[in-house]
Amino acid sequence: MALSTGLLLGLGAYTFQFAKGLAYLSNDPNACANCHIMNEHLASWQKSSHHGQAVCNDCHTPHSFFAKWINKSDNGWNHSVKFTLQTFKDPIQIRPVNFDVLQANCIRCHQDFTAEVRGAGAHAENVQCTRCHAGAGHGH
Repeated sequence: MALSTGLLLGLGAYTFQFAKGLAYLSNDPNACANCHIMNEHLASWQKSSHHGQAVCNDCHTPHSFFAKWINKSDNGWNHSVKFTLQTFKDPIQIRPVNFDVLQANCIRCHQDFTAEVRGAGAHAENVQCTRCHAGAGHGH
């Protein structure tokens, strides 16, 4: 039992180190490009209007402490499974739960500009920022 536990812990630690796991605990946008599939997203963000204003976590993770780390853990698990098993979509696509986080962060940062749009009509809550501003965070 001890040998099995030691092997699992050792394999887990090696995998975490090999995958640069500690980098994902940072706020460094380059950590997001540890996987080659994200290189295009990093390059497009570097050309975007948000480059000097926001990093990946500002848009793609919740801002409350616990929600942020729960989100990062969930995404880390999903990314590691999908990349290990090669079951990810190419081009990579945002999950609905992460789209909701992105939408909330757009509104949080730009609430002064969006108040009229969000308050104009019965369907204002269904307005998706990225429908008109798809290239705002990434310069495509």
